[in-house]
Amino acid sequence: MKRRRYSNTELNDLARHYDGPYKPYDLVKELCIAIAVVGALALLLTIFLSSPDERPSTIAQWSRQMPADFVTTAVSELDGTSGTAQYGPPYDNGPNAQIVWFVHLQSWLGVSHPINTAQDYVYGPLASITGDPAARAATAAYRAAPAKSQTTWTTNYTNALAKATVGAGDTLIVPRGNYGPVPTMMGALLALAQAGGLDGDLLTSSQFYQTDYTKPLLFMADGGLLAARAQQQHLLGEQWGMMNETGSYPGQVWLWLYTFWYQIAPFNSSPNADALVMFIMGFLSVCFILIPFIPGVRDIPRAIPIYRLIWRDYYREQRDAAAGAGPGGASPGGGGGPPLPPPPEPAGAAAG
Repeated sequence: MKRRRYSNTELNDLARHYDGPYKPYDLVKELCIAIAVVGALALLLTIFLSSPDERPSTIAQWSRQMPADFVTTAVSELDGTSGTAQYGPPYDNGPNAQIVWFVHLQSWLGVSHPINTAQDYVYGPLASITGDPAARAATAAYRAAPAKSQTTWTTNYTNALAKATVGAGDTLIVPRGNYGPVPTMMGALLALAQAGGLDGDLLTSSQFYQTDYTKPLLFMADGGLLAARAQQQHLLGEQWGMMNETGSYPGQVWLWLYTFWYQIAPFNSSPNADALVMFIMGFLSVCFILIPFIPGVRDIPRAIPIYRLIWRDYYREQRDAAAGAGPGGASPGGGGGPPLPPPPEPAGAAAG
């Protein structure tokens, strides 16, 4: 004869009712032991493994190690062709704002941290140089020139930088060409950067503590320094870098699902990858929150009774007590008592 299948409500009621034994548990003692063990482990790991202490990248370091890349990036900031210049909000109104269907989230939020790449990375730092009339005259000549001439100069100079060589004092030697005042401007900017002055210029703000590193980081990100360093540390996007850490230290393994989408099509080639991944992870997060309300999904633990393996001692005691009880619920020793309730069964299961 088959036992009647319990409904979810009945199973929940049975799970709330507990007739098993109770044992004392010293929670304070367990808490103290746990804190002591974790503290000792943290102290030992700190002593023997320490923590990543990578030296920060600076514009001065970049301009000395990769002067051609620095100048090429500065020219792209000057003519508005860099990644930052065309990124869009929150830095500017560039054309590359990400969208998902009709949702223009990046544009809707607007420009909250305005950056004018030509002014912030070229004109402003050059204006801070004292005692260099040639740089001031070159800047004035460039700004007064027609847009067509500016584009011609920067394009020619960018193409020539591919053939540039490094001369004495980490200066750049570029083949002759029609570059207008651009070489004078870039030479002065390179010298300022190599002396460390550009790092200070880009951190200057009205705040007492200079902690906003947005401008120097975006400037370096437009170049090749950060990408080269990230590749060495296996931190690039195609290297699952979001869940890695510098050196051989364990990284953020729990971010595997987020960075997974960047490894597959169409996300790995989409200009809207960040927005698409954000929407997908948001949808999955909502689904996770709603698991108790999704029919079928919420019953998986009952259909796959892993809980019986975890609480096997309890169910073994239940079976032994039920098998040893006499007629009418009397125990073999003669002691009376109410019969134990049958152990919960997974939904859909039937016992013979």
